[in-house]
Amino acid sequence: MKFLTHIARLLVAATFIFSGFVKLVDPLGSSYKFQDYFAADVLNLEFLSPYALPFSIALIVAEIMLGVMLLVGFKSKFTVWSLLLLTLVFLFLTWYSAYYNKVTDCGCFGDAITLTPWETFYKNIILVVLILLLLLTTKHIKPVFSKSLAGRVSFIAFIIFLFTAYYVLQHLPIIDFRAYAIGNSISDGMIIPEGAKQDVYEDTWIYKVNGVDKTFTTEEKPWEIEGSTFVDRKTVLLEKGYEPPIHDFTMELDGVDIKEELLQKERLVLIVMHDLEKTDTKLLTNIVTLSTKALQEGYDVYAISSSKKEDFLKIKEQFKLEFDVLFCDDIALKTMIRANPGIVTLNKGTITGKWNARDADKVKL
Repeated sequence: MKFLTHIARLLVAATFIFSGFVKLVDPLGSSYKFQDYFAADVLNLEFLSPYALPFSIALIVAEIMLGVMLLVGFKSKFTVWSLLLLTLVFLFLTWYSAYYNKVTDCGCFGDAITLTPWETFYKNIILVVLILLLLLTTKHIKPVFSKSLAGRVSFIAFIIFLFTAYYVLQHLPIIDFRAYAIGNSISDGMIIPEGAKQDVYEDTWIYKVNGVDKTFTTEEKPWEIEGSTFVDRKTVLLEKGYEPPIHDFTMELDGVDIKEELLQKERLVLIVMHDLEKTDTKLLTNIVTLSTKALQEGYDVYAISSSKKEDFLKIKEQFKLEFDVLFCDDIALKTMIRANPGIVTLNKGTITGKWNARDADKVKL
């Protein structure tokens, strides 16, 4: 029984530490997932959306701390019960996602590993079983060295995790698992391989026949029925096809997508402001200094946002910005860089650098 306890202890601790770490280096990504869950069409808890970031940080730190505490054997009963409670919360969320097809990427392992909702749900089932085993054998969970040392290690880990969360929020994620990481080509990321699996849809047709609405499949060809009248058509996605790592990425200028042209530029600077209402305008003075230098050195400089051009023009006039704004999907921009405003440099579509605007003085042109 001791052997099984040790195996379960290592598996659960490793899972929680890894899961917590990949989210700790990118807490904003987790906050976006919580906003998805709080949305009106999911859990309908929109009043919690403003607190998504502190909530995500608290949950991430709790997750990784419990993994560390289990590993070193600190406060074993409290730790195991807390792990069970946390896993049951995750279990409900992943079941909800899978059953109702909501938030199809729950972000269980951040952007490092992508699992389907059902895969994540089954993973949590296994975790619950392992944690229940630990509950029954808590007496075998002893500190690796001593209680006092286990406590000191846990405390030091807690301080390090809090500092890490603060640092990445002030700057950028320490590790970038996303498709827009430095060194990646945006153009290559949008390519769909030849012969890639396509989406599979099913159409349901509603036709009025003899004054009665009836439902038909496509194979039944209701439009060929004499006297039938079209009422409605419903399309359901049965099977998801291949989706390139980078999608929904545009660079629209006055309604025209010019990304083909801009992704050929050797010197391109993008000032990413995914939502102008949430942009930290105090940092725009840094942007002015950077953009002036970049333009003098022959760079093409554009802002890129999901907000209306009229909103940008107000900021442009206020801060005397010397560049235009491109339009792109909000999610694509939040995926590109975890800063608002953020700075991205590109060479022929390849990302050569990314900085939070507060680090504009460190930008290498």
